[in-house]
Amino acid sequence: MTRILIVEDLSETRRWLIEIVHASFPECEIHEAASMRAGIAQAAARDYDVALIDLGLPDGSGLDVLRNLRLLRPQTVCVVTTVMGDDASIVGALSAGAQGYLLKEQPQDLLIRQLKQMAEGIPALSPSVARRIMEHFKRTGPAAPEDDLTGREREVLALIGRGLRNGEVAAALDISENTVAGHIKSIYRKLGISSRAEASWHAARLGLGP
Repeated sequence: MTRILIVEDLSETRRWLIEIVHASFPECEIHEAASMRAGIAQAAARDYDVALIDLGLPDGSGLDVLRNLRLLRPQTVCVVTTVMGDDASIVGALSAGAQGYLLKEQPQDLLIRQLKQMAEGIPALSPSVARRIMEHFKRTGPAAPEDDLTGREREVLALIGRGLRNGEVAAALDISENTVAGHIKSIYRKLGISSRAEASWHAARLGLGP
């Protein structure tokens, strides 16, 4: 059963997100947190498959919940759900390890579709957020030329861009998980990125999709 954590302080919005999650993952178990502290406590208490995290919480930032989940539950897919669509918020969340970024202003059916697509390895990104990410990278560019990627690194980038986990990449390429982790670290450094959502975007940009 898919276990979902929703970190959202507004009860009405939380109920709305619960409806969306039930439509996206019918056989799911949902846990709720209405504050940063409660979200961090939930992260420490159990494993989650997916976490939907609001950025603006009454006692702090959702980024702190996100960072704790990335540290304690690295297998959890963390998706920011917020009204903040500015560059600083998007880049800050992706840098903290968010693997998706959804704006609450979107229609409910679009949010459901984007959450369902995560099962296919497609990052949950609002269209306007995806455009902002593209514009951001157009302005800043990668930290090093993409030609610096080795052939093996391009293979790894293609696979993690499709949503494969380290163990699956290792099996596909017949190498160890430690070797995969080393390649990913090198890829992130060369491209100046820090999350799989960004890696997926670069993989698509470089024509490394399936």
